[in-house]
Order: sequence, then structure tokens, then C-alpha cells
Amino acid sequence: MFSALLDAARNSPFKTPFTKAQCDAGTVAGPVRGRSIAAAASDEVEFGSTKFFVLCGLGGIISCGSTHTFVVPLDLVKCRLQVDQAKYKNVFHGFKLTLAEDGSRGLVKGWAPTFFGYSAQGAFKFGLYEVFKVQYANMLGEENAYLYRTWLYLAASASAEFFADMALSPFEAAKVKIQTMPGYANTMREAMPKMMGEEGIMAFYKGLVPLWCRQIPYTMMKFACFEKTVELLYAYVVPKPRDQCSKGEQLIVTFAAGYIAGVFCAIVSHPADVVVSKLNQAKGSSAFDVAKQLGFMGMWNGLMPRIIMIGTLTALQWFIYDGVKVALSIPRPPPPEMPESLKKKLGVQ
Repeated sequence: MFSALLDAARNSPFKTPFTKAQCDAGTVAGPVRGRSIAAAASDEVEFGSTKFFVLCGLGGIISCGSTHTFVVPLDLVKCRLQVDQAKYKNVFHGFKLTLAEDGSRGLVKGWAPTFFGYSAQGAFKFGLYEVFKVQYANMLGEENAYLYRTWLYLAASASAEFFADMALSPFEAAKVKIQTMPGYANTMREAMPKMMGEEGIMAFYKGLVPLWCRQIPYTMMKFACFEKTVELLYAYVVPKPRDQCSKGEQLIVTFAAGYIAGVFCAIVSHPADVVVSKLNQAKGSSAFDVAKQLGFMGMWNGLMPRIIMIGTLTALQWFIYDGVKVALSIPRPPPPEMPESLKKKLGVQ
């Protein structure tokens, strides 16, 4: 399996088509006209190798696990707003009431299932995205992979998230129980055995379909919007080519593109997020029952805190993920450039 992936990656239009020797010799330009490609460090991980995909998964664990745990207080208030807006009237009131009832410790309820769940999800989300992007690009061929690259990003991210949510679902169900049902359980160790005893294994997966409905559109927007925003920022906003930017400057571009992508992510996935929160709180209900009970306007409860949370979260995730790539010498290919064969066909200079 991995040897096939390596062969596919070597032919991928999303990596530089030039060798280190060519770049050192200065005989070719980089994949963007007028730009040169810095020679790869001798200790850089080979693009598309088994180590490359494993380290991308590690980057996903670090970026998703840390950021989601960091915003647990905001996530807790957001969930409570979604399931009981009569009691928790707005974000500030939600924080005030939670502090009054549970103290400062109450704001970090659900941190354990958040950390473990989103770490597992991050490994699949980022690791498999790189796998599927390489595989789908190879299936399309170099020219089509460039022409339809946005569709490729959408397909690769949706495929990765499908599997990532299977890893996340049990932890997400426990988290919502802890955060939205006072007195049910205070820790993951209390919640999970109790859920298994009451509803069996389905207690952990009854929210999987609405989780897919929330997370797959979110992840498709997260990756496609990010990739296109980075491409546009370097083309029209950043005053110098990417290879002339320092690593710090490149990470600033990454953060900006991540925040823009995060705002769109929050809006697209919010109704399903509300349904997931309500569904895990209401024993025996289906997603359709919950959606019908909420109504159209009810499915937009808590949108503003989620935009703030997801915008910040997505920007930090991309910043950390790119930072891990820099730290571990994982290849970070430049924005894709039109293949020479396609330029000749279209008469592009």
C-alpha cells in the first residue's frame, strides 16, 4: 500500500517537479514562473513517503488536540447556549452563570474527551487528507489535478473526515453529556461506563451521522478555502514571492488564511453542530426529531461564539500544523502552478 502511495506522490502535481540537484545548479525555475525553489535540506522528509504521512498525522494530533482543549470553556458555554437558551441567554451570561454554579473548575468540564477525541480526529483528518490528495491527484493526472484542484481539495478532505469522525464520535458523545447534563458525570471515566450501561455501544455512535453532517462540510470548507486563500494571498496580497518570505512570514500567511477559512467553516457547519449537541443530550431521540423540535431559527443558536471559537481554532490549527512541518522538516510545497504541458495547450506564456 505505502509503496503505491510513494509512487503516486512522486508524480503528484502538488510537489515541486524539480530535483535538488537541478535547483542547486540553477538550471530551472521553480514551479511558479519567475520564482526559484530553495534546495531541500538533506535531512528533509521525502514527500509522499510513509514517514511523511505519519508525521503529517502527528502534526494533526498536536494541532487539533491542543487547540480544541484550549477553547473548552468557550465550547462548554456554546453547547449550553445551544441546548438551553432560556437559561443561558448569551455568551457572557453563560460564563457568569457557569462560574456561579460550578466555579472555575466548571469551565473546563469535558477537557479529557475533548483532548483525546480531537487528537484522534486530527491524526486522521490531516494525515489522510495528505494521502487522499496525493492519490486523487495521481488518478486525475497532472493537468486535470491542476484544473480541478478545488474539487480535489474538497474530495480529499471529505474522504479524510469520514474516517476521522468515527474516531471522534465516542469522545464527542461523552463530552456533550458532561457539559450539558448537570449531575450526569464530571469526568470521562465516569461518563463512558454510565453511557455504555444505559444505552450500549450505540450511545457513542448515535450522533455519528449528524457529526458527519457537521464535520464533513466543515472540513471541506476548512481545507479548500484555506488552500485557495493561501494561493490568492501569495498571488495578490503578499508583496514578494513565497520562497523569498521567511518561515515566520509564511506562518503569518498561514494564520490569516486559516482564520478566513474558519469563519466560513463555522457558518456552514453550525446547524448540524446544534443538532449534535441536542441529540447527545436527549436520550432516545433521532436527528430528525431534534431538528424538527428546534426549527430553522433554533438551529442557529450560539452562532456568534462558534464563529469566534472556530475562526480562532482553525487559524491556530493551521499555524501549529505548518509550524510542526517546519520543525520536523516535512515538505511544504508551494501553491500549485499550471503544468508546462497545459501552458503549451492553452498558449499561456
